[in-house]
Amino acid sequence: MTKKLTLTALLVGIGTLTSHIIYIPAGVAKCFPVQHMINVLTAVLLGPKYAVFSAFTISTLRNILGVGSLLAFPGSMIGAFLSALLYQYSQRLSLAALGEIIGTGILGAIAAYPLASILMGSTKGAFFFVIPFAASSIAGSIIAYLICRNKSITQLINQYIYKQ
Repeated sequence: MTKKLTLTALLVGIGTLTSHIIYIPAGVAKCFPVQHMINVLTAVLLGPKYAVFSAFTISTLRNILGVGSLLAFPGSMIGAFLSALLYQYSQRLSLAALGEIIGTGILGAIAAYPLASILMGSTKGAFFFVIPFAASSIAGSIIAYLICRNKSITQLINQYIYKQ
């Protein structure tokens, strides 16, 4: 468990530190491909609890530091959960990536609408965030997929985590 928490903390650190460098502005939202990459990596390597915890922590830290928006919460957490769930039941990287894209790009974008309209005063329509959230999650998911396909990286991480 300590090793899983350590890897989660490392991924949270990467996600937080890169959040002011790599993002796509979309109205009141900031789309963040590194977040989606981390969601898929955490989903595949550590499972649903760690994936959602990581997404929540990165979103919280980004907001505290002023480089994120409230819309990071529904998108990242739904995407991380769906990615982990699909991977857990299928053991297929492609479904983990697809889970992130659907979870963040569609479900998370639609879930962001009430936050944007009520708390942030946005007048954009309910589907306004779908295109930028989907584009960002597609980019991050592809990067994570390519990293996970690299057997030497995943073997090294798995040895670290599961070695007794």
